[in-house]
Amino acid sequence: MNTLLRNPATRTQAAVLTTNKVIRNTYMLLSMTLLFSALSAGVSMALNLPHPGLLLTLGGYFGLLFLTAKFRDSALGLAFVFALTGFMGYTLGPILNAYLALPNGSQVVMTAMGATGAIFLGLSGYALTSRKDFSFMGGFLMVGILVAFLAGLGAVFFEMPGLSLAVSAMFVLLMAGLILYETSNIIHGGETNYIMATVTLYVSIFNLFTSLLHLLGFMNGEE
Repeated sequence: MNTLLRNPATRTQAAVLTTNKVIRNTYMLLSMTLLFSALSAGVSMALNLPHPGLLLTLGGYFGLLFLTAKFRDSALGLAFVFALTGFMGYTLGPILNAYLALPNGSQVVMTAMGATGAIFLGLSGYALTSRKDFSFMGGFLMVGILVAFLAGLGAVFFEMPGLSLAVSAMFVLLMAGLILYETSNIIHGGETNYIMATVTLYVSIFNLFTSLLHLLGFMNGEE
């Protein structure tokens, strides 16, 4: 057995099998969490639930994200993944209701949804087929997301709509980069935990959608 493990060809084959398993599990779990999140958003919309507010949203998001990361190697981690994505779906419901109540609101929502799907599938497909290494983007994305997050908080607290639009545009680019980075990370063995890979891709899709929603709503003169 040890001789087999020392064989370079055997190690390479084992690494490929492990990577393929992570990819398969990640996209399966991602599909399930997106459906669960959509269901949660639908219930929130149907019941016309109020938005929990910025502080509660951030507290719930970071708290559930921490718990997911802490228990990522156990079955409990799966429960927290669904708790996180369900919570994010709930916060999305009131936002969608607000857009749908506006003229051409349904068109804006559907366009944002279609664009999000096209961008995700296109970038993921490119990373999977080209197998390019995008690990060099890690530092830039970390700094960029932190800057955009702080700028977004500033736009909310100081009521600066221009800055808010700029932040949304930044997040569209950053989330596109994060999709490339994380997909590449899975392919090249940098991310071996499918729970964390799922969370990263889900957050990318969620932020991409909400940012596009904001930008398209502004361009349609609905904000």
